[in-house]
Amino acid sequence: MTFTENPIIYLDCIDSTNNYAMQMINDDKAFNGLTIVANKQTNGKGQRGKKWEAPDGESLLMSIVVLPKHTISEQFLFNALVTYTIAKVLKELDRSYSIAIKWPNDIIINDKKAGGILIENVLKGTKWTHAIIGFGLNILQESFPPELPFATSLKIASGKKVDKKIILEKIRLELLYHLSQPIEKETILFSYNNMLYKKDLKQTFKNENSEWQAQIITVLEDGTLRVCLENREITNYQHGRVIWVYE
Repeated sequence: MTFTENPIIYLDCIDSTNNYAMQMINDDKAFNGLTIVANKQTNGKGQRGKKWEAPDGESLLMSIVVLPKHTISEQFLFNALVTYTIAKVLKELDRSYSIAIKWPNDIIINDKKAGGILIENVLKGTKWTHAIIGFGLNILQESFPPELPFATSLKIASGKKVDKKIILEKIRLELLYHLSQPIEKETILFSYNNMLYKKDLKQTFKNENSEWQAQIITVLEDGTLRVCLENREITNYQHGRVIWVYE
């Protein structure tokens, strides 16, 4: 049996598919390609401790366990490959979508956020033993509450009902295939940056003290975002050190 033929665990309700996958790893029951899919999450994880909220049954909520063939230093390249692969699958699903990657790993469709990725890594000493790829994608939602003005779904973007199972299968197979291959740094960075949201445009950022604009240049191998400030100074931002302001 190949990893793509391994069974998918379907759950009606779980706190977090990533938590479930991590418990399987801790219990030594995880294998390459193990996939957990939930209809509902009570404590879905987003980036930097944020919660991923999704109405029952309207989003694709999944986690895939991968046994990386890569080094610890390649963690962002792994992340970039995952994000680009998912974006590419969605672009091929409907060519009318305007698909982009918001640094570091949000999926943007028609200038609004449709999905997010959270990768949790397990390290033992200097060995990278497991990666859990958590992914949430808005699919069937027809509207969002006022406090989420920059959210969208595949149904809103296309006007059509989309089959979650088809998307799940396509994303899973593409990810497991590409992650089984050697990392090609230049190709991955080029592909990722080619879909980078707001590339070459001015974007507003803020921190606790101020708000400013910077032109987005590129994302580097270590995952930092290179920008040009209004005084023409070139600098790099680390994720979590600055806040992206949606406009």
